[in-house]
Amino acid sequence: MSVIKHKEQRVGIFIDTQNLYHSAKNLYHARVNFGAIMKEAVAGRSLIRAIAYVITTESGEEKNFFEALGKLGIETKTKNLQVFMGGAKKADWDVGLAVDAISLAPKLDTIIIASGDGDFCPLVEYLKINQGCQVEVISFGKSSSAKLKEVADEFIDMCENPKKYVINPSMYAFQNRSTDNRISSEAPQVMGENATEDMQPDESTRLSKARNPKLRPITRGVQKPSSRDLAKSILEEFSGGSEASKK
Repeated sequence: MSVIKHKEQRVGIFIDTQNLYHSAKNLYHARVNFGAIMKEAVAGRSLIRAIAYVITTESGEEKNFFEALGKLGIETKTKNLQVFMGGAKKADWDVGLAVDAISLAPKLDTIIIASGDGDFCPLVEYLKINQGCQVEVISFGKSSSAKLKEVADEFIDMCENPKKYVINPSMYAFQNRSTDNRISSEAPQVMGENATEDMQPDESTRLSKARNPKLRPITRGVQKPSSRDLAKSILEEFSGGSEASKK
């Protein structure tokens, strides 16, 4: 369904962080690019509020993530992960997100829900009928509720261009590791006494292995990016300066 978007529209975006995180992880083994999501969803309109709903852990590893969101103009609301007797865990922000969206609706022309959770269908219908808001949804279509897609005034499917909306450092690490392994396996590790310049690499390697059966190709480890690097990647992508977005 086509909708009208103009720069004077007052926009509020409500981000179901857990839903997007698990969708990106399960579909693409990647992290969410919240900067790209913000840019696509707001589409040059007047952003009034942007709120991300986050579950915190005991380790407190989310600090850099919160800082990155803050620099994008996204407020964060946190809730502790609840662990019950027997090991059961509970963590969701569905009610909190809905309450905020309804409370802010009178001050907004367009409400954007960044989630594919079908539990938000009644919220979307209420905002449209009772508040007169234009309601848009942005999420990964492959993991989104069909009903949610139907009731929204517009559904932006991030699966149509996943490279734009995810950050996947593990993919690049895998590519680098494959290259390193290929180079190290092709090059001779030790030259035998009878090796000559005319010998091919595989011949010299074979001769070396015959003298040293324990010889193994040397591979270089790939350093995993830190959370600070990921936060920096999010900011660079949002500003249009990330090299990853050009690939």
